[in-house]
Amino acid sequence: MIVETLKVFVTVAEQSNFSRAAELLNLSQPGVSLHIRNLENEHGAKLMHRSPKHVKLTEAGEILYSRAKQILSLYEEAKHEIHLLTEKVSGSIHIGASFTIGEYILPRVLAEYANQFPEVEISVTIANTEEITQALKANKLDLALVEGNVSSHGMLITPYMKDEMILIASSDHPLAANRAVKTERLQDQIWILRESGSGTRSFCDQFIQAAGLTMKRSYVFNSSQGVKEAVYAGLGITILSRWIVRKELELGEISQIPVTPKLLERNFWIIRNHDHSSTMAVNVFVQKLLQRKT
Repeated sequence: MIVETLKVFVTVAEQSNFSRAAELLNLSQPGVSLHIRNLENEHGAKLMHRSPKHVKLTEAGEILYSRAKQILSLYEEAKHEIHLLTEKVSGSIHIGASFTIGEYILPRVLAEYANQFPEVEISVTIANTEEITQALKANKLDLALVEGNVSSHGMLITPYMKDEMILIASSDHPLAANRAVKTERLQDQIWILRESGSGTRSFCDQFIQAAGLTMKRSYVFNSSQGVKEAVYAGLGITILSRWIVRKELELGEISQIPVTPKLLERNFWIIRNHDHSSTMAVNVFVQKLLQRKT
């Protein structure tokens, strides 16, 4: 099988020695040499410069080594995915998510997962980033998806996706008529904010502080839906994830205010507790998340 031959080739290249490669692969040295000779015959090119103590790749060998590593990596991924298909995934999984992810991204992923693995019992807790992180640390959750800054202490943190943050206002707000607004134009505005502990609130606070803005007044809501409705009603301006207001922007119910300089993106994270044992159901769900980043 070509995969076995490529494994032999890569091992020889990395060990720079036929004898050491043979030991690692539990093959005879003539067997290793035969694999390499067959590869060279197949490609019609010398792949290795050999000496009694050292092996060095030729230019052709360097090209094959780079591609062989990619092929072997893809092959291992395929083996793992096929294994998952043949293994029965069951049990339960308790997922935590901050509001933006839990209300606007997670349901689609869960629908696909539940359809493929109907025997897994799924429960979801949605709260702000700080509350979800604390629940995970207390082993009340199997894994969580959150936004914003997360302490890595005791946590296994995996990047999930980037999230575009935008400034929004009601369609009849004075700022909505501008094609671009410099940050100084945002002085003494009325702001609609999430509660402390929210990843969205943390992003807003950092932006306001970095821009040196003062607020004429602020209103605080403990959900993104509440913030969005307050903006739609003309109560003030805010910064939210584009995920939250996609439909309202398309319908013209809310306006995006382009800011100069442009607002930065933030990260979404998959977090797990180092001390919490992981099940097949959890591992497969994480794999599904990483495969579906839209």
